[in-house]
Amino acid sequence: MADLNDIITSRVRIKVLELFFSNVKEMYHVRGIVRAVKEEINSVRRELKRFEKAGVLKSEERGNRLYYSVRSDYEYFGDLISIVAKSTGLGKEINENLKKIGKVSFIMFSGRFVRRRSRKKDDDVDILIVGDVVLPELAAIIRKEESKRGKEINYTVMSRDELLFRKKRRDPFLQSVLSGSRVMIFGDEEDLVS
Repeated sequence: MADLNDIITSRVRIKVLELFFSNVKEMYHVRGIVRAVKEEINSVRRELKRFEKAGVLKSEERGNRLYYSVRSDYEYFGDLISIVAKSTGLGKEINENLKKIGKVSFIMFSGRFVRRRSRKKDDDVDILIVGDVVLPELAAIIRKEESKRGKEINYTVMSRDELLFRKKRRDPFLQSVLSGSRVMIFGDEEDLVS
């Protein structure tokens, strides 16, 4: 499976990117980042300065600490979120276990789920999975992530035929899912939406 190691050679840079883009709402101070990525402080500082200069991160002084956070106006913000969502956490777990999960056509995470924002309504879907899915395998993977996050993940599974049927009928549920922001974990976004 492809991951950030394929395009970025610095181990520390990858770890820092994964930390920030796994939870884009968080602000981290240098020592907290060092503990989270388990790397040398000077290496972490060097990468933080590089990311701040490039416009990926911004810094803010609070008391005697310097905090860093992601700049949502960075031109590749969405791309980095997508890459990190596929190569870490639940996205990575699902991609590594695709054969166990079944014959999957599409896996889509909602933008709110990837950015760790709360759902607007209880019936909003965090994850849409289309294909012939082995539900116990998928449920085990999702339960593991739910215990890590400490909250329920709302997911919907449907066959490809059901997806096509709902699209033809302009099903309100499916329309609301497909009209929101999304990150494709598996499959082609154009095929899912059209």
